[in-house]
Amino acid sequence: MIPASVQNILDRLAVAWHERAIALKAVSFALVGVVNTAIDFSVFWTTANYLHWPLVLANVVAWLVAVTFSYAMNSFITFGPESGRILRWRDYASFGASGVAGMVTSTATLLALSYVIPVLLAKLASILVSFVVNFSLSHFVVFRERPP
Repeated sequence: MIPASVQNILDRLAVAWHERAIALKAVSFALVGVVNTAIDFSVFWTTANYLHWPLVLANVVAWLVAVTFSYAMNSFITFGPESGRILRWRDYASFGASGVAGMVTSTATLLALSYVIPVLLAKLASILVSFVVNFSLSHFVVFRERPP
């Protein structure tokens, strides 16, 4: 038997999930991002250290595999209702471009802040900025609701 207070929280989470509240989408996007990061690192490490690929090639391939996974998971989970759970080349290209925009913004933030705060703090801030940019572009551009 689940206590009433716990059941209330579970019921509210279920309603929020079905209503696709933006905060819940952000959490889902972040969780996909965590798995995506592990994939990126694993592919990079494998190709660079075991297949002896050049670092740039290994990094680009790792990013492509990770962004593809991220696009698919966000299409089916985070933005499932908006995408109709259908994978589209155009959306994939937009998603990839938003990832590049997030990387550029992250790098610019890191460089700018590194002059005024410790690099570690600048890096953490750049991760936050990148998340906001990537999530915003995904939510408002890539997976925006389309008229039927």
